Amino acid sequence: MIFNKDTAKKTAEVLLQVNAIKLSPTNPFTWASGWKSPIYCDNRIILSFPPIRNYIRETMAKQIEKQYGKPDAIAGVATGAIGIGMLVAEYLGLPFIYVRPDAKGHGRKNQIEGYIEKGQNVVVVEDLISTGKSSLNAVKALKDGGIKIKGMIAIFTYGFDIATENFEREEIQLQTLGNYDILLEQALETNYITEKELKTLAEWNSNPSEWNTI
Repeated sequence: MIFNKDTAKKTAEVLLQVNAIKLSPTNPFTWASGWKSPIYCDNRIILSFPPIRNYIRETMAKQIEKQYGKPDAIAGVATGAIGIGMLVAEYLGLPFIYVRPDAKGHGRKNQIEGYIEKGQNVVVVEDLISTGKSSLNAVKALKDGGIKIKGMIAIFTYGFDIATENFEREEIQLQTLGNYDILLEQALETNYITEKELKTLAEWNSNPSEWNTI
């Protein structure tokens, strides 16, 4: 997983600033998976703050061009990455499509929404990487539709080993603007968390599925 430390620090700063990421070691959140977690990330909040969404849009667009070159289209993963993916596509002057978790059960029964031709290539935009399962499900749908994947870019990753393994197995290159380790550095530097809370947050990240039993 490729990232730039300066970009990661700035991304952590803005995500914490607008509470897109919340850290609560003493009163953990419960994820849909049932995992107890001292962190909750909702990057859709970025869309409500023009200066910050512009920073994410422009940084992501420039990183795409630098790392992957200009694709034929940008593909967003529904629903969290539709907004930022469309902004990135607009900035680059490219078509935009998005991928549903599953095909619709009515109408044209699309899983891929928007116009793209077989053989064209895309960069997939995600808002958040946890295990990578939903992101790679979108990649599979695109590949099944005859679309070539240049790579994926996301706003933030938790940095779980399982995600790294999943992306390596599918041979999909992932680039992220921010990551968990740099987020904790930034949170500590700005007194958002204490040293004790840092230890708790690090312990969770090393074994998130079992952390609720600690």
